[in-house]
Amino acid sequence: MATFRQIYKVINYSSSVRTLSTSTVRTGYNFELSDTQLEFQQLARKFAREEIAPVAAHYDKNGEYPIELVKRAWSLGLSNLHIPEHCGGVNETVFNGCLITEELAWACTGITLAVGSSELGQAPVIIAGNKEQQKKYLGRLIEEPLVAAYCTTEPGAGSDVNGIKTKAEKKGDEYILNGQKMWITNGGVANWYFVLARTNPDPKAPANKAFTGFIVERDFSGVQPGRKEEMMGQRASDTRGVTFEDVRIPKENVLLGEGQGFKIAMGCFDLTRPSVAANAVGIAQRALDEATKYSLERKTFGTLISNHQAVAFMLADMAVGVETARLAWMKSAWEVDNGKRNTYLASIAKCYGSEIANKCAADAVQVFGGAGFNKEYPVEKLMRDAKITQIYEGTTQIQKLVISRILLDKAKNA
Repeated sequence: MATFRQIYKVINYSSSVRTLSTSTVRTGYNFELSDTQLEFQQLARKFAREEIAPVAAHYDKNGEYPIELVKRAWSLGLSNLHIPEHCGGVNETVFNGCLITEELAWACTGITLAVGSSELGQAPVIIAGNKEQQKKYLGRLIEEPLVAAYCTTEPGAGSDVNGIKTKAEKKGDEYILNGQKMWITNGGVANWYFVLARTNPDPKAPANKAFTGFIVERDFSGVQPGRKEEMMGQRASDTRGVTFEDVRIPKENVLLGEGQGFKIAMGCFDLTRPSVAANAVGIAQRALDEATKYSLERKTFGTLISNHQAVAFMLADMAVGVETARLAWMKSAWEVDNGKRNTYLASIAKCYGSEIANKCAADAVQVFGGAGFNKEYPVEKLMRDAKITQIYEGTTQIQKLVISRILLDKAKNA
């Protein structure tokens, strides 16, 4: 199996990219993937269907972290896609990363999260780190199959970022970090964390001045990952709380500057929410595929259930959702890759894609009937896996808040 890097090097990348897939040449919409992108997609699809799908039920049942698959994906170049070239990476586009994410998610979103969620932890360093920070912390992820984690959420502060209690106090050339983070993906396996902490003691300080972003190494004294949480879905992901007790952080590990953390933390989502949307589309596509296959095998009232209009219309509705949700993540990824602010479209893609994933998974269970409620069949897992897409990286309600604010601001300023 060719690796991502081999494909990347063999093909003249710049000449193979077409309009929807991040071309800067204004030739109008073109919904065809380039030859390069098709190779990326096929590499991810082969890995997903031959190596992830056969073991997905095992990891879902036992909740184990799929370390061997993480290493395998790393060796194929299917992780760390957006790390800059000066750190040894390929600086891949968001669009192409989403292509890969959707293919992996078709097989198992829990394992996909284990393989790809490090990119959320990397994002603050990519967008705000200096060359030395990037080389030190992103470079090591290229040299070894290590992962990073993104730590903002706390037991009492999820969507309400301004409610963060974790604090860092400057003492000489160091900051002393104390606090607790919760629901941290890769919490127990990360080599280093991006941590958002309050550095302005004034409780009335605005969010854009109150918080600072830090790079915190797992080996720093006082870093204490908690127990692995037992989740409803995406159970292969390592999700934990992380406690920081008198952790000494050198000033060199501050990102961008004191008080800049909120801007960095929120800026990451323009890059990562299209990927969450692609993840959701992977679930929806798998649900449609499984429901369609079952409808062509199962008979009731003397005929295949696909011949019943009630079932056929459910499949049609699922297909409409999959195709339109895919276009939503594609457009939001294309926009950010072309240097445009994609907050509006990224929120639309994430909001809509997650709703479609949940609807398609629920409809697939309905098509399967009683069998769909049984763990011997694949669709009940899809239903459990889908729910979190409406919660992490900003709930559906937060996405609608973002969308409505931008929409109304645009209308007021028209």
